[in-house]
Amino acid sequence: MFIPIQHFLQMTYANDIKDLTVTKSLRLLRDGFKSEFATSVFSDERTMELFAQLASEFVDANIPVVDEDNRMELAMMLLESLDVIAR
Repeated sequence: MFIPIQHFLQMTYANDIKDLTVTKSLRLLRDGFKSEFATSVFSDERTMELFAQLASEFVDANIPVVDEDNRMELAMMLLESLDVIAR
């Protein structure tokens, strides 16, 4: 099936406009919900558990603290210093 070049260009242009419209709509939704999403993620217990595990692993791998209680305390202090910010 042969499609005339003008018709092809019109279809391509229409698809490009549609893609731009969808992208713009998605960006507007993102901007409207990003702060709420950041708050939701940061307040989720699973996120806190993961961050606590990562903080503990970071201290174990990078900071030579011998006492287990002090390592956990430092990991929690690092965790408390984090803020999730939607940009």
